[in-house]
Amino acid sequence: MQNSASLIASDIDYDRTGLQTGTLRLPYSHDRSAYGHIPIPVAVLNAGSATGPTVLLTGGNHGDEYEGPIALMKLMRRLPDMSIRGRLILIPGLNFPAFANGTRTSPIDKGNLNRLFPGARNGQPTEMIAHYVESELLPRADVVIDLHAGGASFDHAPTLLAAPPADAARRDIYLQLVRAFGAPYTMVMDLLGEDRTFGAAAQRHDKLFLCGEFGGGAGCDAANLAIVETGLRRVLRVLGVTSEDIPTPALDTRVMAVHGPRHYVYAPVGGVFEPAFRLGEDVRQGQLAGRLFDPHAPWEVPREIAFRSDGTVMCMRTFARVEPGDCIALLASDSHRD
Repeated sequence: MQNSASLIASDIDYDRTGLQTGTLRLPYSHDRSAYGHIPIPVAVLNAGSATGPTVLLTGGNHGDEYEGPIALMKLMRRLPDMSIRGRLILIPGLNFPAFANGTRTSPIDKGNLNRLFPGARNGQPTEMIAHYVESELLPRADVVIDLHAGGASFDHAPTLLAAPPADAARRDIYLQLVRAFGAPYTMVMDLLGEDRTFGAAAQRHDKLFLCGEFGGGAGCDAANLAIVETGLRRVLRVLGVTSEDIPTPALDTRVMAVHGPRHYVYAPVGGVFEPAFRLGEDVRQGQLAGRLFDPHAPWEVPREIAFRSDGTVMCMRTFARVEPGDCIALLASDSHRD
């Protein structure tokens, strides 16, 4: 039977109390480095696991999304002065090859980490990262927060993605964390059956999992970064990890839900897309979403695309050039409407 222990090693001892910074050593043997590895930075602040929960905080699951990694790097700088209960594990650039390259997927194996769980011990580098999360990190964690943005190809309204547990007691705790984070939107996502994500892995391990999308265009928006930073501080306070006095959110989060394929807008053919909507706009079924121009026949009438459902535009494509099957927009509706 295959050994389940990860081949990724580390100089971090997760059980040692105090603050540690170091790396996860991802084996990578290639033409220029036969016995090499890729160091993935990690920090752990441990007050003793018996004193409180373990919270795993990650960014850089996709390498072109920056609000989360920057928030976690700033939090890392605060760790030496923090007094906590429990344990914090911070990895700002989880798919580090992608993060260092500024791309959604790894330049080494083209792996999209958020579509490779549970990973593989003996797989390609991105699969090995997913396997390490499954075999080493998720078993240690009580709460997992994975921070995203739209990346280069999307712009996303600042949104916490929620998956409330079925168990009533755990659901109440989970919703306390959602309210504490205080994102402008909270969205219950429908990934159309996709079960290879970090969230699906956390669910398999029965962990409380929060994810979020906070911007896009491969940039870092100051307002969205502030939402992430203050949200994390409030969640750590509610969990009892810190005793920091942090103000409650100014506004209640708007709870949304994605309802299957009708809330997705796809390009039926290739071309250049002209949007007829804005991020955050409320749209109606049948309303014009945009036009697709054929760059090879620019004199032809452009193809019009309509929304298939009412909803609010939560996410929109930043690249005007599209191929058949590219997602142009994602809608959601207020949860009380459906």
